Amino acid sequence: MNHKRNDYITWDEYFMGVAALSAMRSKDPHTQVGACIVSEDNKILSMGYNGFPMGCSDDEFPWDREGEELETKYLYVTHSELNAILNYRGGSLEGATLYVTLFPCNECTKAIIQSGIKTIVYDSDKYAGTPSNVASKRMLKTAGVSCRAYEKTGRNVTLEF
Repeated sequence: MNHKRNDYITWDEYFMGVAALSAMRSKDPHTQVGACIVSEDNKILSMGYNGFPMGCSDDEFPWDREGEELETKYLYVTHSELNAILNYRGGSLEGATLYVTLFPCNECTKAIIQSGIKTIVYDSDKYAGTPSNVASKRMLKTAGVSCRAYEKTGRNVTLEF
């Protein structure tokens, strides 16, 4: 079989695709975010998506974005990046790369830095300029974590099951 260069997807497409597929597991009706942590030799170490902690039912906790603070999702949801870090059972994440569909908030950024992840590849940065986003970028720069936007190839990938 004769394979052309474009017959396969790149590592970035593959890992961002895994992050995007992970995001589809989220039951959040407003924002689905996925993350995939990869070793320096391109092995998937962990994945995560935004959702409630184990044992906290999706039916019993709120998904609302507005209202009384205790009746909104913000105090309960664990973000995809933190879930991916917490889901990892293999020891150190030193030197790993995080692929994430939405640029990390300041709280996830702290966990990313502390875990030893050295590179972030993100798809959307829709909260650019907000205090959380500015704080994230400031901490990442200071800690020496490199960040780059995912470069879309325009390739359409269809999954059929």
